[in-house]
Amino acid sequence: MKPDTAPDRAALRSWLPGFLALAAIWGSSFLFIKVGVEELHPLHLTLYRVATGALTLVVVLALLRDRLPREPRIWAHLVVVGAFGVAIPFTLFGYGEQRVESMLAGIWNATTPLIVLPLAVLVFRTERLTTRRAVGLGLGFVGVLVVLGVWEGVGGAHFTGQLMCFGAAACYGVAIPYQKKFLAGSAHSGLSLSTAQLLVAALQLAVVAPLAAGAPPVPTGLSAEVVGSVLALGALGTGLAFVIHMRNIRVAGASTASTVTYLIPIFAVLIGAAVLGERLNWHQPVGALIVLLGVAVAQGLVGRRRPRAAVGVAAPAVPTVEPASRR
Repeated sequence: MKPDTAPDRAALRSWLPGFLALAAIWGSSFLFIKVGVEELHPLHLTLYRVATGALTLVVVLALLRDRLPREPRIWAHLVVVGAFGVAIPFTLFGYGEQRVESMLAGIWNATTPLIVLPLAVLVFRTERLTTRRAVGLGLGFVGVLVVLGVWEGVGGAHFTGQLMCFGAAACYGVAIPYQKKFLAGSAHSGLSLSTAQLLVAALQLAVVAPLAAGAPPVPTGLSAEVVGSVLALGALGTGLAFVIHMRNIRVAGASTASTVTYLIPIFAVLIGAAVLGERLNWHQPVGALIVLLGVAVAQGLVGRRRPRAAVGVAAPAVPTVEPASRR
């Protein structure tokens, strides 16, 4: 090993294992959703996973001696972020996966940055629309049409499920620029804001779920597979994954850490095929590649020597409030 290459390799070893673990955790979330909705109503599944995730982050918050926000203004904004960044999209993915394959839901999650950018430019005015970004958006939405297979006609439960998954990604697209505009200047840590966000979302679901879907079943009446999926979605996919993501940002930088977006659908497809035996039509992975290319162009990862920080990254179980180190 040459002296001048040793630091780079050491730096790679310091963050790459956590980076890959994060992609695997978030990519497997779609499998756990698929298993969970076999016995649970999507609203009940979301309620259980969000409550578990909130409890996990409360424990982490206590261990790190951090505290929740106290300002009413912060909590008011977290009501919006909790709804559009957690409660609604998590539920829509649950409804969607009652109709489509888990791997296809993972592909639709990757469209989030395509929705973030136009909203950030036109509605929240936190970004500027450049020629490069416009080209990336164009490519991305061509990819969306390819994933949908619009030439085959539209309609049916499968198409409806895809629209629900796309709607979930659209909710992330609202939550990310919203929190960037109204919460990015907060002095609170990302862990504090994300814990509060999950607590708010859990309260929202605790009110809505019984009204829309009836009383949630007791966990003892569920199979071990479903209970394990709920725990994995909440404790692992939200709690542990958030801690890993914060470390990746600190060690590798926000730009590098944000590229985990590109690996999540790959892991979702591989896990769905290996565990559930799912298969995709040829145009769905092709469309996914076009979507990811469009995202890469829009974020400056293609055609630039120095990649810029991503507009926003959202994953199935990660809180959409960015850690302070990303601001």
